[in-house]
Amino acid sequence: MEYFPIIDEQGNVKGRASRTECHSGSFLLHPVVHLHVLNPDGALYLQKRSQTKDIQPGKWDTAVGGHVGYGEDVWNALFREAREELGLYDFEPEFVTYYKYVSDREAELIYCFRATYPGIPTPDHNEVDEGRFWDMEEIRAHLGQGLFTPNFEHEFQHVISKWENP
Repeated sequence: MEYFPIIDEQGNVKGRASRTECHSGSFLLHPVVHLHVLNPDGALYLQKRSQTKDIQPGKWDTAVGGHVGYGEDVWNALFREAREELGLYDFEPEFVTYYKYVSDREAELIYCFRATYPGIPTPDHNEVDEGRFWDMEEIRAHLGQGLFTPNFEHEFQHVISKWENP
């Protein structure tokens, strides 16, 4: 069984709970990492979530996103998820922000990072159905149409869009 740390809004561990319990409407706050991968031209890589995922299957989402395991720190989780989902080993992440996100069934404290990557990520098809780079205008044109996860749309509007207009 997979366990996540239960944390407060400052990231302090208060306990642990199973993945099932965290995703069952308990709203136990647990940590998540997001890595936004940009190419040198500023296009953003997105992954299409596997149809087998328990949350938001088949929707386009952040390049890398995953839970921090119980006993694991945020940095190790970030590099583990990047390897597992996109085969990324050699990248330099920049911490952007962290924020609390509450969906209709869970509460997450999301640690958001970005990195420029000159190559083409190689998605693991057990984790990700497909992936590709999107330019920012293409993303804007598809917001609100059910193509992206609600969390990605929130992050795009409140975090990513600010990168273009500091």
